[in-house]
Amino acid sequence: MATRTESDSLGTIAVPSDAYYGAQTRRAVENFPVSGRGFPRRFIEALGLVKWAAALENAARGDLPSEIADAIVRAAEEVVDGRFDRDFVVDVFQTGSGTSTNMNANEVIANRAIELLGGVVGSKDPVHPNDHVNASQSSNDVIPTALHVAALLALRDDLLPALDVLHASLARQAVAFASLAKTGRTHLMDAAPVTLGQELGGYAAQVAHGLGRVRAAMPGLAELPLGGTAVGTGLNAPPGHAAAVIGRIASRVGLELREAADHFEAQGARDACVHASGALRTVAVSLMKIANDLRWLASGPRAGLAEIRLPSLQPGSSIMPGKVNPVIPEMVRQVAAQVMGNDVAVSVGGALGDFELNVMVPLIARNLLESIELLSRASRLLAERCVDGIEPDVARLARAAELNLQIGAALNTVIGYDRAGVIVKKAAATGRSIRAVAEEEGVLSPDELARVLDPLRLTRGGTI
Repeated sequence: MATRTESDSLGTIAVPSDAYYGAQTRRAVENFPVSGRGFPRRFIEALGLVKWAAALENAARGDLPSEIADAIVRAAEEVVDGRFDRDFVVDVFQTGSGTSTNMNANEVIANRAIELLGGVVGSKDPVHPNDHVNASQSSNDVIPTALHVAALLALRDDLLPALDVLHASLARQAVAFASLAKTGRTHLMDAAPVTLGQELGGYAAQVAHGLGRVRAAMPGLAELPLGGTAVGTGLNAPPGHAAAVIGRIASRVGLELREAADHFEAQGARDACVHASGALRTVAVSLMKIANDLRWLASGPRAGLAEIRLPSLQPGSSIMPGKVNPVIPEMVRQVAAQVMGNDVAVSVGGALGDFELNVMVPLIARNLLESIELLSRASRLLAERCVDGIEPDVARLARAAELNLQIGAALNTVIGYDRAGVIVKKAAATGRSIRAVAEEEGVLSPDELARVLDPLRLTRGGTI
């Protein structure tokens, strides 16, 4: 591998000759060969936005020569667009402030700006990664700012639309199956009748509440740490600089962003991220319940509940011909478990905010952004490759609803709990329906029994 020699405060180091990153990035690569995973694309995009806006504001204030600022702006734009993703090579498990990745961005942007100005990549002339690209900033306010912006973009553009799709799918099916009475279940045992539409409507409501919880977490993320620089005091940042940079980012991406009211909280804690992760965990819990219920409802096809059929997507066994499994709900359950685990790590990371700086930011960023991405993809797949294709077994639903012993509860207000209990026990012992036994006992006329014990009527609540 061809290399060039670069230097930093620790001395010289060999850097790949075709790399846009520099010495500090190379040291980080050697120091952190941990997971082989870097920051997500959303984060690199947001980091580029911060550098882009900072260069524009530094130029507007006269703190950067226009020629250098223009080159930095263009290079940062290219980072936003993903042109240099291969040069963001530092493992996400690194120094807790994310300084290595901030310097990775500074070096890539500086070297690309040097190239645009006709200089020699790696020379730090005429563009310096610290003095110019990082002007009026610190890793300690830039990295958490990029995290917040990335999370907001991912929530707005990925997760909320995906949950909207899932909610709409469930709501459509709830309407379509509103008249299909079936056996309700509590404790996994037969219970009073419900409709298939009511079950699916309950799932739709869970998703709707999840949408509200995610939206409620977003204003906290919209408060950005930028401007606190190293420890929250704003050292080396001109007054008003951060607010102006944030305004530029907000205008570009269409988010309502604002500078933190208290920079010591904004850098010492990551509570807004913990709150957002908690909302994602709750969405994951909802999806776990929904996916699990769908698995149960589709179990069979002969020895299970088999009340619904899910789309057949792929063979389910290497040895049992014709077997088809509920692969999408199973995938969703695994995603939900991962998101719950991610939330534990985010919570631990948020708790380890030591004095003026939380030093678990890369971990929090990785887990929070991964959770958003996983939930976004899983929600769409659940809607489009599972819920949209649900087919009820109408005959099976009707037969099971008619034989459901718990419709006997409707007799309580007519003949009393004890007498109704005798009928239920007799029906259970003989394998006959409640209606047949009640008719035999002469408790009501056949027509009245048909009305009182109609499973669909019982799903509407109220008394006889």
